[in-house]
Amino acid sequence: MTRRGKILLIGAFDTKGEEYRFVQGLIEARGHETAAMNIGVMGEPRGIVPDWDADRVAAAGGSTLEELRGRKDRGHAMTVMSEGAAALARELYDSGGFDGVLGMGGTGGSSVISAALRALPVGVPKVLVSTAASGDTRAMVGTKDITLVPSVVDVAGVNSISRVIYSRAAGAVCGMVEQQPEESREDKPIVAVTMFGNTTECVNRCVEQLTEAGYECLVFHCTGVGGRTMEDLVRDGKIAAVLDITTTEWADQLCGGVFAAGEDRLDAAGQAGIPHLVVPGCVDMVNFGARDTVPSRYADRNLVVWNPSVTLMRTNVEENRRLGEIFAEKLNASGGKVRVLLPLKGVSILDGEDQPFWWPEADSAMFEALKSGLDKRIPVEELDININDPRFSARAVEALLEMLA
Repeated sequence: MTRRGKILLIGAFDTKGEEYRFVQGLIEARGHETAAMNIGVMGEPRGIVPDWDADRVAAAGGSTLEELRGRKDRGHAMTVMSEGAAALARELYDSGGFDGVLGMGGTGGSSVISAALRALPVGVPKVLVSTAASGDTRAMVGTKDITLVPSVVDVAGVNSISRVIYSRAAGAVCGMVEQQPEESREDKPIVAVTMFGNTTECVNRCVEQLTEAGYECLVFHCTGVGGRTMEDLVRDGKIAAVLDITTTEWADQLCGGVFAAGEDRLDAAGQAGIPHLVVPGCVDMVNFGARDTVPSRYADRNLVVWNPSVTLMRTNVEENRRLGEIFAEKLNASGGKVRVLLPLKGVSILDGEDQPFWWPEADSAMFEALKSGLDKRIPVEELDININDPRFSARAVEALLEMLA
């Protein structure tokens, strides 16, 4: 039997009412219910009656529709409506108010709608038809599973082109709601594991051992979005523990690399109170693009061309010392079990003896700053081996299992 559900339509019904009425008809013709949230500020809704009007959204964002109209500041209005739509959408979803979401808009509307979609958990069907669904869409998608559909023409009326786009988008969100993922028959606790090319050997062995121990492992590639996604899933309550083998994103955050994950990397596990085993994996390197993209201020640094698209820069003593201080500050704020494992013979493949990034003094600066800054309640264990030595992965898994027990 095909599953039926309720699909939430989020949009500016004062200017896009005709378009939303069109997709509403298609969705309801397939047997689904619809609900509608209006984010249009300047006019009254046309063609579709909202279940949650713009004033309700503005209130959820800390303002009123009257204030937004009187101020006539488009940027301010979009900020308020983004915050309101996100808060209201999450509240409605948590109370069982809908099963999937469809939004359509130009750049402004897409900004507000995507904020609401990013507030929803991974797995909730999310479709956005947008004029901005090309090029760099990181700001719209964030760390969530949002399906972007290029509008091809502007979202302005139902015509021979847009009719096709809207119809396919309506079919897409209906299909997502109708297709329920098969439930896992094994209720295994989930461990998040962070990985990079330079720690792959270690992580692969950790995953094998944790799987044998009865855990499901989710591996996150630490390219900025990987770390952010992992932290978001922890906040959503989906993760039982974090095996943070690879914390390289903080090196990029500190030095302006391309794989920074934001100032709150390392925060989520402690806030959720779940076990967090931390290793300074790959903090010896900062990531840039092709060789000619490396900032001129780093021209005289130790650089390794990892591949034509990635150039790695060795972090120095001062940078490593600062990383140790940051790690200590982050872990001290944790409300859960925390442990630190230090590989004294190198934090990556390139940081092994006779390798390009081998620099014990730099690693030691990080380790000493971390140890001296950590609360005494947080255990630190030093292993006189490289991070990719099989003995290191075995001890990492053993330590995490001790924490989980």
